[in-house]
Amino acid sequence: MSPIGPTPQFGTAEYASSGEICKSCKQPISGNYYRINGMLACQRCAEQVQQQLPKDTHAAYVRGITFGIGAAILGFVLFAAFVIITGISLGYISLAVGFLVGKAMKMGSSGIGGRRYQIAAAALTYAAVSLAAIPIAIHYQGLAHHRSEAQTNSQGAAPQSDEQPGEVDNPPLEETQPRAKPNLVSAFGMMALLGLASPFLELQNPVNGILGLVILFVGIRIAWQLTAGPKLEILGPFENNSPGALPSAPG
Repeated sequence: MSPIGPTPQFGTAEYASSGEICKSCKQPISGNYYRINGMLACQRCAEQVQQQLPKDTHAAYVRGITFGIGAAILGFVLFAAFVIITGISLGYISLAVGFLVGKAMKMGSSGIGGRRYQIAAAALTYAAVSLAAIPIAIHYQGLAHHRSEAQTNSQGAAPQSDEQPGEVDNPPLEETQPRAKPNLVSAFGMMALLGLASPFLELQNPVNGILGLVILFVGIRIAWQLTAGPKLEILGPFENNSPGALPSAPG
């Protein structure tokens, strides 16, 4: 147990009838006072709360981002695998992705949150869900290609050539020229851009597109809320010139 006593609790605003009692230690307030989430607190309790708040550091942020990226990759795999295996495009998985990212970031940062954590969590959630469209599209393109080949083969074998065995035509000159190698970086970049834009490209089907966007933004909101900072407002110090009548909390 801490030598300065139990951690002050300030969950719901309650005021002592005398207006001069600390909500945490129940002792009369003398000298400077604070308001923690609207409740009266003495200087000792307010300082104790400030000391016990987790400190945001660069290391904590990096750990939070690292855990968040891992969760985003997991969500990406789960989203794509579910659609590929079942053939069902279920946008509600976006909610699970947002939950995974938010929880992972809060775990990595040891409970620290705040605006920059929220922005990172929202971006990772959006990226995980939208980029899952890339492996899904590749899968369905592969299926279409196999169907096309099967249909071609079912129409019969190609007619036999009149050439004698061993006779090989000289290939045209243009076919002997080496083909230009595809730029893998450009191709990957284009796929990534299309993936990131995929939630909005789905608006070509207005009903499903709008529903998918709404669910995605709800998932982002879940990640945003989970990575919020502590809901603790400490105001003060205020001077207590009249011990018998402390001013009321601002409305």
